[in-house]
Amino acid sequence: MTDLLPRPVSAEYGPGSFDLSPGDPICGPADLVAAVRRALPTLDLRPAGDGTGPAGRGVPPEAGGTAAGTAVDAAGTAAVVTERDAALGPEAYRLEVSDRGVRIAVAGQAGAFYAAQTLRQLLPDTAFRAVPAGGSVPAVRIEDAPRFSWRGAHLDVARHFLPKREVLRMIDLMAAHKLNRLHLHLVDDQGWRIESRAYPRLHEVASHRPRTVTSHYHEEETFDGVPHGGYYTLADLAEIAAYARDRAVTVVPEIDVPGHASAILAAHPELGARAADGRVPEPFGVLDRWGISPAILSPLPPTIDFLTTVLDELLGALGETPYVHIGGDECVLDDWAASARITAFQAELGLSGPGELHAWFLRRLADALAERGGRAVVWDEAFVSGALRPDTVVMPWRGPEVARRAAAAGHDVVQTPIFPLYFDYAEAASEDEPVAIGEAITVADVAGFAPVPGAWGPEEAGRVLGAQFQLWSERLPDGRAVDYRAWPRGCALAEVAWSGSADASFGARLERHLGRLDALGVEYRPLSGPRPWQRGGTGWRRHRPGVVRVEDAVKHVEELTRSADSTRPSTSL
Repeated sequence: MTDLLPRPVSAEYGPGSFDLSPGDPICGPADLVAAVRRALPTLDLRPAGDGTGPAGRGVPPEAGGTAAGTAVDAAGTAAVVTERDAALGPEAYRLEVSDRGVRIAVAGQAGAFYAAQTLRQLLPDTAFRAVPAGGSVPAVRIEDAPRFSWRGAHLDVARHFLPKREVLRMIDLMAAHKLNRLHLHLVDDQGWRIESRAYPRLHEVASHRPRTVTSHYHEEETFDGVPHGGYYTLADLAEIAAYARDRAVTVVPEIDVPGHASAILAAHPELGARAADGRVPEPFGVLDRWGISPAILSPLPPTIDFLTTVLDELLGALGETPYVHIGGDECVLDDWAASARITAFQAELGLSGPGELHAWFLRRLADALAERGGRAVVWDEAFVSGALRPDTVVMPWRGPEVARRAAAAGHDVVQTPIFPLYFDYAEAASEDEPVAIGEAITVADVAGFAPVPGAWGPEEAGRVLGAQFQLWSERLPDGRAVDYRAWPRGCALAEVAWSGSADASFGARLERHLGRLDALGVEYRPLSGPRPWQRGGTGWRRHRPGVVRVEDAVKHVEELTRSADSTRPSTSL
């Protein structure tokens, strides 16, 4: 077990080993065979019976046949046998290796995929390279299942766009760590990243900005003068979703509304609050700086219709999408309160103020998603506003107190607190670090995180679906920067979300795991600090320590969760 990450439920090693070679045969139900082969591409296992694999290997022929599967070729035997065991959970697996071969028992494809990822870790690190590779696998019996069903990574492609290849690569890295939810933050003030055939101005106008801010907090603003942009076509999104599903990852798209709306209103100013009264619409542009804009969508029915049309396009591209994030965070509601038409509409609904209207707006979108077979996910401001659909999932980014309140109210919760799961914070308060929002969140901080605090009661604890780390990209301009921030802290989150906690062996196992990241080509942050070309002031801008401390940020936002005006921007210290 000392080499496996995340840690399995149990692993019993025995004497002996088994040698796996590229092209070895695999047998069993076709869907399970496909999942194993997908997780082990460089091993190139061949379905037994196709005449391409070597004969005379591994498990006796009688072990491989099932009525639902592919029988072992009569001329030989299979090195890897998969079989279905309906008694196991949907992501659980049993992996047995002996000197006779490898046997995998699972309930379905996800379990088969994860069993194969564990088998990959039992092989030499060359199994993580993009060349044919095999090796000796130690004899072992592993029984394993995840502690939490939601093991996520959040990728903000709105502030800095990442091309499709980087998203697919993130899915591969998630799969290697048994992470299974990719939260794509597709819309924000600084960019809209989705093709829309119904409203093409969204991708023609809202997907790019003329420049990006380069100054630090509390400095006179400076800009780079370099246009930035990009968007995913509907075909791209269909590809991303299918690629993810094949690797046991569910894409959770986010369209963040009604605030964070500068990009939307740059394309469609008629959806703004001032336009609701027939006034000249606000002259919003795609935001070229960080922070929060007062731009907010009108809550009137035309906006609901507009967003429902866009959601239909998005869901049509992604296919089966059980969760859609609709944001609800950091909304400045002043323009709603100042609009005669909006306040009249609010009164017609019998609502007491803009806060209740905010909740009504989000519930209408959640209802539309429910009609289409999905569940809404929101940030915790939407919970504080109240009146959510009971099946809405809450992401409490502002700390454990609001998380517990949401769970106690009957909402499923995915833990996303700033500390320790906001990976846009630096790992050290040092100018050697590349620029970050603040500091410090370390690997040890993440490894020590408990998704279910010990003081919670059983009903509250049962509402925790899992946890995910957040990669907000204001200071992550490209894939190299994402690698640096995500790993190896993401390894620690993977351990916590799969195993429930990181035990005393985690540090040693992580050290060993870094060789796999090297083989995968991940430009992670070394545990001892940045490499010379990763330091602030060389390849990237230098971090300024002491400007924003994570302790101060956490204290500030936790206090704001107790306010009735909690939808307001809450990141300014």
